[in-house]
Amino acid sequence: MVRRLRAPGEPLPTCGERRVNTRGTAEVRSLVSTVLPVPGAYDRGVDPNIAFAFGTAVGLLLGVGVVWAWRYSERQQGDVPRRPEPEVPAGADDVLAILRSSVVIVDAADRVVKASAPAHAMGLLQDTRLESEALRDLVRLVRRDGQVREEELTLGLGRGGQRHVLVRVAPLTSRLVLLLVEDRTAERRVEVIRRDFVANVSHELKTPVGALNLLAEAVSEARDDPEAVVRFSGRMKREGARLTRLVQQIIELSRLQGDALVEDPYEVDVAGLVVAAAERNAVDAEARAITVTTRCDDELYVLGDGEQLLQAVNNLVENAVAYSEDGTHVTVEATASGEEIRITVRDQGVGIPEPELERIFERFYRVDPARARSTGGTGLGLSIVKHVAASHAGYVEVWSEPGEGSSFSLVLPAAARTREHDESRARLQPAPTQEVRP
Repeated sequence: MVRRLRAPGEPLPTCGERRVNTRGTAEVRSLVSTVLPVPGAYDRGVDPNIAFAFGTAVGLLLGVGVVWAWRYSERQQGDVPRRPEPEVPAGADDVLAILRSSVVIVDAADRVVKASAPAHAMGLLQDTRLESEALRDLVRLVRRDGQVREEELTLGLGRGGQRHVLVRVAPLTSRLVLLLVEDRTAERRVEVIRRDFVANVSHELKTPVGALNLLAEAVSEARDDPEAVVRFSGRMKREGARLTRLVQQIIELSRLQGDALVEDPYEVDVAGLVVAAAERNAVDAEARAITVTTRCDDELYVLGDGEQLLQAVNNLVENAVAYSEDGTHVTVEATASGEEIRITVRDQGVGIPEPELERIFERFYRVDPARARSTGGTGLGLSIVKHVAASHAGYVEVWSEPGEGSSFSLVLPAAARTREHDESRARLQPAPTQEVRP
């Protein structure tokens, strides 16, 4: 195999042209000139193997030099500048921290670049996107026309269910859009409850008033029949009593509506509440052979309004008697547990289905409307119990099983006197059990 050596002065073979930086090319030429063999080296008897190895090394160096020159030229020409990421205006974090509304900032690609903690808690986001399509549509409209928009929406959010919100959307910069989302679910719920309350009051008042009018006409027509007059007048008395009770409970409920704590509380003897509530319902219980049993630890006191507390306990006992079967037992018990006092009313009545337990404290709600009407129930008793508990910094617990009965517990903070007495005893001694008879 014959290798042809480049003659002195002969240009290097090229494989196409590429414009490179002249400075880089000059440096490459200088590097090559320092390592190229001296012209006529083979003529002076240089070993061919050495010449071949030397030529290979020169080729490698030349390739490295060309690559370096090409990269240097690219750096000189400069890269294409990248599109800068959108910048949130300075101070945005401080503003987000003090705003009560949920705040979200969205870029031109509909990505969330900033969101407040309430926005995450409300479930407005899914990864880096807005969860609601309605919100995304509002953002696109504002980005298109640059106008500030405000709308009320009902959003179906995965984690938080359905929410009613007031949304304000405005352009923040040329590429960013700001959303302020105010949760109005609670206000909407209160509005619905208030509207339903007015409608229910109107309906409940119409029923006894209408019955009284009809009974009055019946008495007038039966004036020559003494037995009919007595029968109709008895029904008039019952409807009148029901109407009076309904009005009283509506007034009481409106007074308790705000759940504000009781003003000027005083010590109330829990044993007195238990006995008084049992005695109020003793006649109705005796008429149906229902035994009402009371049990109360000694020295139990709470701070509050005695009349409100008595009404709450009485409502629980009254419901227990009304919804119990004839010949069963109702137990009213008060015990101390740590810093709380628990007043529990148990019955052996019809019980309450589990789906209904969530609603029994709503105003005018009745599990069995027909039975409630026959017993004179208004559907306000348990609602009053709940509000009395809240106004005394307490709460209500309920357990029920259809066919087995129910248990309602009014839990209240114990007064200091009870706590001191509890600490002084090594063990609680139960008070004697007694049956309340008329």
